[in-house]
Amino acid sequence: MNGQRIGYVRVSTLDQNEKRQLEGQALDRVFTDKASGRDTARPQLAELLRFAREGDTVIVHSMDRLARNLDDLRALVQGLTRRGVRVKFLKEQLVFTGEDSPMANLMLSVMGAFAEFERSLIRERQREGITLAQQRGAYKGRKKTLTPERAAELVQRAGSGIPKVILARDYGISRETVYQYLRQARLE
Repeated sequence: MNGQRIGYVRVSTLDQNEKRQLEGQALDRVFTDKASGRDTARPQLAELLRFAREGDTVIVHSMDRLARNLDDLRALVQGLTRRGVRVKFLKEQLVFTGEDSPMANLMLSVMGAFAEFERSLIRERQREGITLAQQRGAYKGRKKTLTPERAAELVQRAGSGIPKVILARDYGISRETVYQYLRQARLE
């Protein structure tokens, strides 16, 4: 096989170090996402899927770096292998070629199910922790992005017809956050 060796790296937050995931691997190209693995809507993953060609090998540190949802993991692996792209997971020491044994397919399903289960446990623990902190009065939610003065200014500008997208850009916040400030102002 003379194809390229393509690395895929995913870290969940901007401050995580992605270097360790494929350390020591000889790669022709690496695609790195700094995003959650909850779905496949990741820019570098999409670019990798466009870039990979028959004969290439996609190398990923572990299955949970590619996807944390079993359906997504299977769809990604099967989509690549159908095109003649091999998928190699270093941590699990598994390679998928499209001509996989029943045991390899079982391992993909089992390991993918564990990644999905782990993600569910993380969300559950997070919800429980927030509930306990709220009961103690220690959790008040995320700190407001804008000061009360800037929020009032935003509401006034929105009332004068300034488009939400421009307000979001001017205040350095998302459009959804603009709408949250506007909803909050209507409730007060």
